[in-house]
Amino acid sequence: MTEFTIRIADRTVRIQALFETTRDFCRDYLEEGQPEFTVSVGPEDLQFEREKSAREDALEGIPTRVFPDAYLETLAVYRKIADQLLAYDTLLFHGSAIAVDGVGYLFTAKSGTGKSTHTRLWRELLGSRAVMINDDKPLLRITDEGVLVYGTPWNGKHRLGTNLSVPLKAICILERGEENRIREITPKEALPMLLQQSYRPADPGKLLRLLELLDRLTGKLRFYRLSCNMDPEAAEIAYEALRTSGRN
Repeated sequence: MTEFTIRIADRTVRIQALFETTRDFCRDYLEEGQPEFTVSVGPEDLQFEREKSAREDALEGIPTRVFPDAYLETLAVYRKIADQLLAYDTLLFHGSAIAVDGVGYLFTAKSGTGKSTHTRLWRELLGSRAVMINDDKPLLRITDEGVLVYGTPWNGKHRLGTNLSVPLKAICILERGEENRIREITPKEALPMLLQQSYRPADPGKLLRLLELLDRLTGKLRFYRLSCNMDPEAAEIAYEALRTSGRN
């Protein structure tokens, strides 16, 4: 057993883990301080993640993947953190988040659509002005002033992310297309994808809390749908639309 403390989404969390590798996984977020809550992982949590992965593989019709226990522990830790963060107006979202000139934009889509490729095109277009916040599972905190997007250690297989937070301006839903076209959509149109891409807890009370947070979130952001290919033009069109979002 190893214990350590991280600072994530402006909350201090104590983690009681089985593997020292989990501490190393969170190394960019380590800090000393009094924790606001603690999460602890045991063998039963690893088994839960193992069975969940097997069920998902069966649904996709692919062979059951076998993951090391140390990797399964990182999944279990984040799941438990996400459960607790709902009480702090914070939800876990699946997408690729990037900041440009200190403003955040989040791209979400079904797996394999090209979220990471699209944010890479933004970085190639904008150079040092563009900073990856998180390429896989950022955290979103809803405040009275707006929504903040946070980096986390859980930032995708290429570990693209930064330990910082910025105001989030817009969420864009990606779809594959032969031509690059973007349009603003209503919160009602965006809601099914928002729900699908949010971490949904098993506990009914926490699930209700998630729905409340999503309702608040839809009133604070602009939403877009981008039909795109993988040409650099896709980034140019998306950036121009999103950066001017909300202007008269």
